[in-house]
Amino acid sequence: MNFEPYPFEKLNNLLENITPNAKYKPAVLTIGEPQFETPAFIQETLKNSSALLKKYPKTGGEPTLREAMRLFVQKRFNTSLTDEQIIPTFGTREVLFNFPQFLLSQKQNSVMAYTNPFYQIYEGAAIATNSKVIHLNLTEQNNFKPVVDEDQLSTCDLVILNFPNNPTAGVLSKEELAHWVYLALKHNFVLLNDECYSELYTDEQIPSLLEAATFAGNPEFKNILVINSISKRSSAPGLRSGFIAGDAKILKEYMKYRTYVGCASPLPLQSAAAAAWSDEKHVEDARAIYKRNFEVAQEILGTQIPKATFYIWLKVDDALAFTQKLYKEYNVKVLPGEFLARDDAKGENPGVGYVRIALVEDESKTRDALMRVKECLGE
Repeated sequence: MNFEPYPFEKLNNLLENITPNAKYKPAVLTIGEPQFETPAFIQETLKNSSALLKKYPKTGGEPTLREAMRLFVQKRFNTSLTDEQIIPTFGTREVLFNFPQFLLSQKQNSVMAYTNPFYQIYEGAAIATNSKVIHLNLTEQNNFKPVVDEDQLSTCDLVILNFPNNPTAGVLSKEELAHWVYLALKHNFVLLNDECYSELYTDEQIPSLLEAATFAGNPEFKNILVINSISKRSSAPGLRSGFIAGDAKILKEYMKYRTYVGCASPLPLQSAAAAAWSDEKHVEDARAIYKRNFEVAQEILGTQIPKATFYIWLKVDDALAFTQKLYKEYNVKVLPGEFLARDDAKGENPGVGYVRIALVEDESKTRDALMRVKECLGE
């Protein structure tokens, strides 16, 4: 299998012969990793559960963790799930890579569609399954929302959406998501929404595809799945706690597959994750920080405050040249948009002319870094 280099590897190659201006402290705005301490109550729960290391974890997760996840979905999305409609996972990266392999392994000439730009694991799964890829371009012209081509969708086996979106910060309304539910049923493809940024909203709550499925008259979630994670919401990417939820018929067989994968979460991590999923106060605190960072960006760069995520999708003339200059003269790293996207069938890369800026630091560091970005833009 021939996998593409990861965006950060491409960035390292782009900057490898550049010596940054030592006048400035390094500012890294490339990776979507919260630069805040994991809340103390989560850490304490992990420490107090260390004795559980003597036990093998179950593939399906402990009842306390499953219950915490189901209650989160109930409270946040007003959606009741049975135990058969949710599976705890070791984060969501592993799911995004191995679920397509489970789903498509017996299909000849499988077809995947996913939003473009994208989280590179989607592409990795397509390569691993030898699937044809249809890119759903997100552009300024379509308000960073995928344009529907039913002729293409009718050929798909799996469609992956990502809303709220990384990197564009685009969102879809419940009605727009419901239309995708309708399309999944009409053309009989599995629709999965990567909702890992659902809790990082700046004002109004962002809907889930599960809510949209019920709204669309599909309360059993036929062909519908979502994934979510505490990595962003709880500043705990190292805890590796996520879930996949939706169509019980699909999940029943996927659960069997997972027993062979060997990706069960250790019991102390499950205990800490259950505590994190059960608490909202720390998430409210995190949202306030990210919203304030967006306000700082609006003040300095004139960017609009998006409805969710912690990313700015900044338009520039030449993203590669800008990234090099910003690093050389101001010691700030950002990620060129074209590293996060691919040329579509028409040879168009929707990431060209953009850089992704992750606002994952505190307000002081964010302000300092964005002032340097502004100076570079003004030159």
